[in-house]
Amino acid sequence: MTESSVQPALWPAPYANGSVKATVTVPGSKSVTNRGLVLAALAAEPGWLRRPLRSRDTLLMADALRAMGVGIEETVSSSSAAPGHTGEAWRVIPAGLYGPATVDVGNAGTVMRFLPPVAALADGPVRFDGDPRAYERPLGAVIAALRVLGARIDDENRGALPLTVQGAGALDGGSVEIDASASSQFVSSLLLSGPRFNQGVEVRHVGSALPSMPHIRMTVDMLRGVGAQVDEPETGGEPDVWRVSPSAVLGRDLTVEPDLSNAQPFLAAALVTGGRVTIPDWPERTTQPGDALRRIFTEMGGSCAFTTTAEGGGLTFRGTGRVHGIDVDLSEVGELTPGIAAVAALADSPSTLRGVSHLRLHETDRLAALTKEINELGGDVTETADGLHIRPRPLHGGVFHTYDDHRMATAGSVIGLVTDGVEIENVGTTAKTLPDFPLMWAGMLAGAGV
Repeated sequence: MTESSVQPALWPAPYANGSVKATVTVPGSKSVTNRGLVLAALAAEPGWLRRPLRSRDTLLMADALRAMGVGIEETVSSSSAAPGHTGEAWRVIPAGLYGPATVDVGNAGTVMRFLPPVAALADGPVRFDGDPRAYERPLGAVIAALRVLGARIDDENRGALPLTVQGAGALDGGSVEIDASASSQFVSSLLLSGPRFNQGVEVRHVGSALPSMPHIRMTVDMLRGVGAQVDEPETGGEPDVWRVSPSAVLGRDLTVEPDLSNAQPFLAAALVTGGRVTIPDWPERTTQPGDALRRIFTEMGGSCAFTTTAEGGGLTFRGTGRVHGIDVDLSEVGELTPGIAAVAALADSPSTLRGVSHLRLHETDRLAALTKEINELGGDVTETADGLHIRPRPLHGGVFHTYDDHRMATAGSVIGLVTDGVEIENVGTTAKTLPDFPLMWAGMLAGAGV
């Protein structure tokens, strides 16, 4: 957990004097956008991404692919959005990947982990660098796996950034064992490029419990959507083994779903203020981890239903103003932990959040950060071996530090809705996945009184 030496301006988190009642249009999924960009870049023909997320993480991914020779044209198309609206569309034009190139990963796990396998297919060296925190995030398992599959990587034996992939224009592929207990992205990174490896790829997870399984299911689902043959544990394959056969990757016209994890603070606003929030276009079937919010926030005191209006469908979530504690295993949906912790700190009974020890290796050490920041507002949070125990206490105002972590910023904003005087340090870090968050937050609150 590292605070920036430069202290950004403090953002007074808006305090809600009434129940939130709003419809909030959430931008596209970061996870779907970045997987879609990788698959489109590896395709044998051009494809489209409609309604993609435009944020720091996705723009870093697009710029990295452009640096390796991929064409990405950004347009505004009426067919890329809901009826009666316009929206952005990206046309992705594959090309022979090449170096020398330089990739800035920022602090984006998807960029730093998904693109080294892509770079191994390039003709020439591709250098990867990023933010200081990116140097501390686990990457060694991906580097070691790529070497087993035939890649040459210069990392001075650090197993971390910065590094250079010496692309040879192709990669043998084959079988590899990997310990992905620190991040499911290790598995996804190899599967996404697997169709383009000469022998495909067989990835065998050999570590302890594998976190964030919905993200691997998302990767498999999207691979199948572009014509790849994937054998996985859920479809009768061996436990913890995924196989991708070598094949061409088809170009696709993909409309990106709203980012359900980024819908979390808005649903939480309805829960803690006893209000109502509708998220348009919430899919009834999805592989996104954020879909678990329907169950988790209902258990914490709310209710939700799919709704249909003249403008289209969506999910409407309602709160009663009472928030209940919860005992929940979040191992598959760890990214939701900060927002759930914020709500739990406002509940009427204790909560235990389990299965998320891997969050110590995310944008910051999220368990330590949540404990420190909620406690400094008067809370009572204790770290456990694999999560948090939260005993609600009356909270007071103060500075809520974000540690350059977008989900810390949104978690603090939820607390600020019902705790006067909370100030968010560096709310701008939300641009990583949720551009214009302060404006969206203000718009949601316009009818609630601030």
